[in-house]
Amino acid sequence: MKKYFAVAFMFIIAITLISWGAAGHKTIAKIAENHLTPKAKDAIKVLLGDENMTEVAPWADQLRNDTDYKNTAAWHYLNVPLGLSYEQFSKTVKEQGANNIYGALIKFEAELTSNTSTPEQKTDALKFIIHFVGDMHQPMHISRSEDKGGNSIQLQFDGKGTNLHKLWDSGLINKQGMNFTQMAITYDKTSPSEISQWQSDSPMKWMFESYLITASLYKDAEKNNKPDDRYYQENIKLVQKRIEMGGIRLAGTLNTLFKSFTPAFKKGIPINTETITVPSKDLALHYGQTILTVGKVYSGRFIQSNQMTLLNIGGDNPNQDLTVMIQSEDRVQFGQPEVTLKGKTIQIIGKVIDYRGKPEIIVTESAQIKIIK
Repeated sequence: MKKYFAVAFMFIIAITLISWGAAGHKTIAKIAENHLTPKAKDAIKVLLGDENMTEVAPWADQLRNDTDYKNTAAWHYLNVPLGLSYEQFSKTVKEQGANNIYGALIKFEAELTSNTSTPEQKTDALKFIIHFVGDMHQPMHISRSEDKGGNSIQLQFDGKGTNLHKLWDSGLINKQGMNFTQMAITYDKTSPSEISQWQSDSPMKWMFESYLITASLYKDAEKNNKPDDRYYQENIKLVQKRIEMGGIRLAGTLNTLFKSFTPAFKKGIPINTETITVPSKDLALHYGQTILTVGKVYSGRFIQSNQMTLLNIGGDNPNQDLTVMIQSEDRVQFGQPEVTLKGKTIQIIGKVIDYRGKPEIIVTESAQIKIIK
């Protein structure tokens, strides 16, 4: 019976510890998108496909009901006692091991840049990083354990019952009455010098900043359990700054991680003709290999949001043998490929990757595609 109670208790904690809410996480992602390098943008397009950063930003919170991800709850926060110096804080965090937000960020940064990670692992790693950088900037996620990150501290705000964690998660944000796009436009006013400074700080410093804010929030809550408009006016500025810093630092993190990213083929480099020929129906047996295959283009579509073109080879989606992905900057080489190549039998040369259980080839050179008939 005790075992079941413990499991239920941890499930409740996992549900309550949701940082920033969807609006806050999406705002952080939107700000980050504004500060990405072209190389980072290309890499993110490859990994996320039809999705974008703002869409996947809340993903890690949405996993709490997925049994495959039941062990991820502890990755969203850090429990530390109050009153620590930076050196004590850093030592305490490192001594806790990897099962917290700091350890999770290190883990997924390594997975994202590893040559042995599968495309699916890299995609999940990117989604977790987008989320956890945001979590690190929510003060109540770097706090003490005895009140579950402020969830046990009951407050009255705007005439409604809430708690300290929820107030900082979404209560203050929601009172503004803006969506994430409006918030990103309003918040993203950082100077170049601030961007440089914020991006040079380490994740340990990000968390320590949140930790110091948490200490003052606990003191305020002890003095007054009914935050008023003055409290809102003073603290919404701090919320805005933490979200802005989260977005700028997320961009800096991704720019660094994707510095060495290269697509399937570098521009200007001839296609390697020493390839094996594989029937399109057998491509799933050749992940990671550069192959030549022939197949009919059954359908295709141009995705306006990320300017990518997808061609379905050997059948219509979701029954295609292969998906050919042409990025925005390479589309001009083919005109409107979803129109001009539809119904044609084409030869494709490229490296086969596994994208969500389906073979995919990323095309960056016109020489990779040849019309057979």
